[in-house]
Amino acid sequence: MKRINSFHKILLVFAILALASCEDHLTELNIDPNGVDPDLVQPNLVVPTVISQTAHPYLQDNYEGWVAGTMQYVQKSGWGSELNKYDWNKERGWDTWYANLRNAKHLYQRSMEEGMEFQQGVALVMRAFNYGYVVDSWGDAPYTNALNAPDGGQGDLFPTFDSQETIYKGIIEELKEANTLLSKPAGAYKGIQANADILYSGNPELWRKFANSLMLRYYMRLSEKLPDYAKQGVEEIMSNASSYPVFASFEEDAMMSYVGSSNADSWPANVTYDASASNFNRIQLCAGFRDVLVGLEDPRLDVWFNPVKMQIKVSEDYEGDVVVDGVRYLNPTYMAENNMVLYAPDTWVDDAEAGKVLVDTMVYVGLPIASTTGDGSGWNLNPNPIQGGPNVHNSALDDIYMEAEGDLLKARLMSYAEVCFILAEAAQKGWNVGDQQSWYEKGIKASLNTWEVGNAYNDYVTVAGVAFDGSIEQIMEQKWIANWTVAHEAWCDWRRTGLPQLTVGKKGVREAMPLRFQYGASEKDRNNVNYDAAIQNLQETDYTATDGEDSAWSKFWLLQGTNKPY
Repeated sequence: MKRINSFHKILLVFAILALASCEDHLTELNIDPNGVDPDLVQPNLVVPTVISQTAHPYLQDNYEGWVAGTMQYVQKSGWGSELNKYDWNKERGWDTWYANLRNAKHLYQRSMEEGMEFQQGVALVMRAFNYGYVVDSWGDAPYTNALNAPDGGQGDLFPTFDSQETIYKGIIEELKEANTLLSKPAGAYKGIQANADILYSGNPELWRKFANSLMLRYYMRLSEKLPDYAKQGVEEIMSNASSYPVFASFEEDAMMSYVGSSNADSWPANVTYDASASNFNRIQLCAGFRDVLVGLEDPRLDVWFNPVKMQIKVSEDYEGDVVVDGVRYLNPTYMAENNMVLYAPDTWVDDAEAGKVLVDTMVYVGLPIASTTGDGSGWNLNPNPIQGGPNVHNSALDDIYMEAEGDLLKARLMSYAEVCFILAEAAQKGWNVGDQQSWYEKGIKASLNTWEVGNAYNDYVTVAGVAFDGSIEQIMEQKWIANWTVAHEAWCDWRRTGLPQLTVGKKGVREAMPLRFQYGASEKDRNNVNYDAAIQNLQETDYTATDGEDSAWSKFWLLQGTNKPY
């Protein structure tokens, strides 16, 4: 499928940042004689901003942010305590997401005024996506009375926090409305501009599929708390393909390309606009992800990460610690004398706790999460341990991620592979959605095709651990792998199911993975009465320590009573 990827399009996006990205109230803007009056702005001018300012921060956190580390895709060799050690005991604001929501609301209102139903549908889908991120990440949040500050009422200026249940159900209803708005052929709409739509080039059918695929995501999100509601919703979609079409190919994924004309419209941590490569170098493979990919002989490992620049080997042919022909050799006696042991997935936590020096001799090496109280730069006997620097004995990201743009460098909001794994899980639950094995294998194939290793599919699905066995563990493990650069979704799945089962070190801020973001300072300071009421709905766990209710380790409604993930 052809996606628009033009320099002029991105210039359009950033030319209107002053209008749409401002985190102050959009409606406070006055008429600018040199700009655009928000009350008169053409809706197509707002469309690319709503998309780009959602997709880019979503990708950043999923690729190199807190959840990317927590879900053990990557670690950092410096300035990464949130990834490496669960240092989440801090406020985290949602201003970016509510700014996006204000822009989406403005797009919807202007589209209604202009009679532009396609743009209305786009606005609703992006509104649902942004609210989905908020409710997934923080829990209860302003929804019903949010974004109404210009109305001036007390409840508008200081909105109450709606329950998670209310927000999730509201999101689903908004997506149903979007499905209806986007149900016409393209020629039946007024004012579609393909170059303004940086996701689907003005294709209402694909936006409609995105809306319904998101519905599947949020129905499954509710499957532990509201199983009957979730089952009915998923089965309704899957039994009415003409009324609720969903993604049917990896080519229909909701993903935004990067142009690379400036750092602002480029892939994060690229070296084109950071010649020092500091940001790139500090992002490194995590051992948890490596262990699974290597164990399954996964062909995507070669796409995502580089082998170590210098492998370590244990050999009695050499004395002490010596480098020969680009390989570092350690003598077993030398290792014993220096308290060194080989890294093993089943024993590394106890070895680290015992004060052993872990040594990983594999071709691909990853830093184990919460394995050190330091910054991780010295892992695996790094001969040049610089905070934030590279490590010749640990795998860096593949070279494609050094680029500012590229065919595989997409900010992915949702994929066909995710849809397949959702339906495989639904079938495993006994829901009437089709065959579990078929959906499971379609999900694997879609992900391999996405990363251009589809020719490995026939061999890969016969590998022990990959070959279909009917278990939920297998579905969730493959979904986790496929969610590379979509770590937030993997985090949501893990909280709901406890899968995949991830080994966690004992040197983190807490000895358990966090469950949510703490509310930000702006809510505590400006909306404290409603904030205080909202945190009463949070349930403390064994890991909240002295945080109180508003802890990253507290359970919100979605997890309460489920015994998941702990």
